[in-house]
Amino acid sequence: MKFGMFYEHQCPQPWTDESERELIQNALDQVELGDKLGIDYVWEVEHHFLEEYSHSSAPEVFLAACSQRTKRIRLGHGITLMPPKYNHPARVAERIAMLDLVSNGRAEWGTGESATALEMEGFNVAVEEKTAMWREATEQAANMLTMRPYPGFRGQYFDMPCRNLVPKSYQKPHPPMWVACSKRETIHRAARAGLGALTFAFIEPEMAAKWVQEYYDIIRSGECVPIGHAVNANIALVSGMSCHDDEDEAIRRGLDGFRFFGYSLGYVGIFGDHRPGVTNMWERFLEVKDRLPDNAGRGGIGTPAQLRAHLKSYEDAGIDQVIFVQQSGRNKHEHICESLEKFAATSLPEFKERDVAREARKHADLAPYVEAALARKPRMAPIDPKDVPVVESFGRRGGGLGAQMRTTFASDRGGAISIPAVDPRTAE
Repeated sequence: MKFGMFYEHQCPQPWTDESERELIQNALDQVELGDKLGIDYVWEVEHHFLEEYSHSSAPEVFLAACSQRTKRIRLGHGITLMPPKYNHPARVAERIAMLDLVSNGRAEWGTGESATALEMEGFNVAVEEKTAMWREATEQAANMLTMRPYPGFRGQYFDMPCRNLVPKSYQKPHPPMWVACSKRETIHRAARAGLGALTFAFIEPEMAAKWVQEYYDIIRSGECVPIGHAVNANIALVSGMSCHDDEDEAIRRGLDGFRFFGYSLGYVGIFGDHRPGVTNMWERFLEVKDRLPDNAGRGGIGTPAQLRAHLKSYEDAGIDQVIFVQQSGRNKHEHICESLEKFAATSLPEFKERDVAREARKHADLAPYVEAALARKPRMAPIDPKDVPVVESFGRRGGGLGAQMRTTFASDRGGAISIPAVDPRTAE
């Protein structure tokens, strides 16, 4: 089993002018430490307008910064919001490719729809259309990364003419693709689309084992039709984590932050009423925190032995990756680092040793099913080179903007450059 670090960039009130800078710089230090210790992944969300819950509107910037401070850790969008009103599919593909290049091929491409009124209404995304938007945009962004040129597309939610997207990603055909999942139905959707399942739900090992079985049954069946150009058969789930030799100290350091994570997630997505720039969620949390139930992921808070047993139960259930939720609420930077160091010193090596053999067995078992799934994928027809349209520069089009551009081009260079009258495509 592999391990990841999860970042919402939570920033409870009250804020100072230094709050967000310290938050981001501490997170970068934590990721650098995780890389040195042998943590496999860092996952960074994309959210908008979710005060206190997630100050993470540009994950590609944070992950690019991480890439320059690390050597081996995988850099995961967890997730990119795919409805085109958030991000045009071409811009998603361009950013994923660039992250992959600056990191020497360490990008992981998580995708998702979004689920909060603050975000969806802020960008005029219709709730009833978001799944269809996700599917259309995700499939086409993957096509853009793999086709030269991209033939163009007229869809329900976006149109785009023929263009060749550059740069292309370093990983071929594209970085591993994932989708955010929070319930059984979306786990099934991930498997049918050949996507890794980023399970952002706190579930007990018994339920996890059932989800794993159903997911891999679909991968092995004729139901899997990849949305991308590769199959990424993996299931990851999140767990709280605070590790200390003294159980009470582990709880003191980590439980309130974990509870705030669960409370704030529910607040922005299910039961909250928010006044932008006015509501103080942390104050509301303090009023109810001692009455909140402990979720399944609480098992990651305790001594090294308790954490090891908690993680082993998910390994036995067939989970491929556990992602630690540590940076939440008011959890302290130094405590997060100490927990990572304690875990790396006491438990990580044995999980890594077992994972080598497990990965080999899994790859051999799934190879024929992955091959069959890719054979079922409907492919976008490439455009014949002779049918690739010519895009004339504005200067060649004459009149209006064309004349303006020609004048500007010449005047910007002191009138020293003339634009040739001969069409270079036909000149001998």
